[in-house]
Amino acid sequence: MMQTQVMFYLLKDDVTDEKEEDTRSAIYHACLQASHFYRQNQRVYIYAQDQQHAEQIDEMLWAFDSDSFVPHNLVGEGPKQGAMVEIGYQAPQGRRPVLINLNSAVPNFANQFQFIVDFVPSDETLKQQARERFKTCRQWGFQVDNQAVTVPEEVSK
Repeated sequence: MMQTQVMFYLLKDDVTDEKEEDTRSAIYHACLQASHFYRQNQRVYIYAQDQQHAEQIDEMLWAFDSDSFVPHNLVGEGPKQGAMVEIGYQAPQGRRPVLINLNSAVPNFANQFQFIVDFVPSDETLKQQARERFKTCRQWGFQVDNQAVTVPEEVSK
C-alpha cells in the first residue's frame, strides 16, 4: 500500500484578514493546483464544505485561466466517470490519485488518495483547523509536509 503524501500550502498573510478573503484565496490556489495536476494528466477530486462552496469552486475554475481550460464538473454532472477534475462535498465515486481538500476536516476517505493538497489560511480560526488536519494526517500515518504557497511559473504572467 503506497503511503499517502500530504502537502499543506501556507497561504500568505494578506493585509485583509477576513475569512472570506481566505476562502477565496484557498479556492484560487486550489484551482492553480487542479490546473497543475490536470496538465500532468492526473485525475483530481476537490473536496468542498457544501453545495454552495462546491459551486464557488466550480465558478472560479470556469473563469480561472483563459489560456488553459481545465475540464471539470460537480459530482453528479458531466461524463459518467466524471471530468479530470471533479468537485464535490461527499465521498468521491471512483478512484482518483489527487485530493485537494477545502473542507475544515480531513475526510475519512482521504487514505484512498496518493497525494493530498491542503491549505493553511492566515485567519487564526481557520489556521487552527488546519493544524488539526495536519495532526490527523500524521496520526493516520500519512507523509506530511508543508511549504509556502508559490504560483507555478507558467501561470504568472
